[in-house]
Amino acid sequence: MIKIGLIGTGHLGKIHLRLIKELNMVFELVGIYDKNPDQAAEISKDFECKAFGSAEALIDAVDCVDIVTPTTSHFEMAAMAIKRSTHVFIEKPVTQTTEEAKALLSLAEEAKVKVQVGHVERFNPAFRAAIPYFNQPMFIETHRLAQFNPRGTDVPVILDLMIHDLDVILSVVKSGVRKISASGVAVVSDTPDIANARIEFDNGCVANLTSSRISLKNMRKSRFFQKDAYISVDFLEKEMEVVQMETLNEKPGPYDMVMEMGDDKPAKKIIFDKPELEEVNAIKEELRTFASAIKNDTVPIVSLEDGLLALSVAEQIVEKLKMNGSSL
Repeated sequence: MIKIGLIGTGHLGKIHLRLIKELNMVFELVGIYDKNPDQAAEISKDFECKAFGSAEALIDAVDCVDIVTPTTSHFEMAAMAIKRSTHVFIEKPVTQTTEEAKALLSLAEEAKVKVQVGHVERFNPAFRAAIPYFNQPMFIETHRLAQFNPRGTDVPVILDLMIHDLDVILSVVKSGVRKISASGVAVVSDTPDIANARIEFDNGCVANLTSSRISLKNMRKSRFFQKDAYISVDFLEKEMEVVQMETLNEKPGPYDMVMEMGDDKPAKKIIFDKPELEEVNAIKEELRTFASAIKNDTVPIVSLEDGLLALSVAEQIVEKLKMNGSSL
């Protein structure tokens, strides 16, 4: 089994702890560390694990570490672990800046350790079910809306929410970014609470992203348009729907939906598919695949390079917001 320790016992850290305990055939939970010793003592009692007095001591006792601290300490904790040849799972965004992420990448390559970034939507069953249907989408639209929560308002909504969709889109499009436009408004905090970004890729694809943390309802939907297909992914409800069109070369059935194309072009048959999806805990799945990457010496599904790329595009959007006069 893989010996694992957790750094950071806040709201998300406790969720990670519970799931690590459930993955007891994969991980051996060695202990935890939190800069607040009273909180660490309480959590260690609740989860029946050892609270270490320092991050260094915990890292030296494990094969891998799960970093679920505020982004401001991601680089320090991850660099400490990598320099000790310890594998790292690190929550998103990977670091505060791309410079920090590049430094981690250099350290990880030298130490030959696995680093996985916690872009959890890649493991959402709705998105995973959609992957086989993607065939060079050329227009993508995303809406990630959340009800107000003071937690996370210390950073722009780009790094709080939109970065999830940036990672998903970059994993699907696989093309260089040619142009970025963005606008946003700070409504209740000192950084933008609602923002829109338009990304134009080298291959001609365009992505239009909207994120808000002051919505009256929660929404996490993405729509992908490509030749003869429309793919809808609801990350919140964990539903996926595909509408495909195929050329009709025979007489349609009595219940077929047919679209006449005109000008003597062959008609198209419309096919709807909304598969039943298996209930999966995405955080648990990403931790399981992290263990698999360590055990099998493979590249993590969401690599450090992926985390760096998402952060780089997010930083460019933030810079565009600054140029457009958004409060940051």
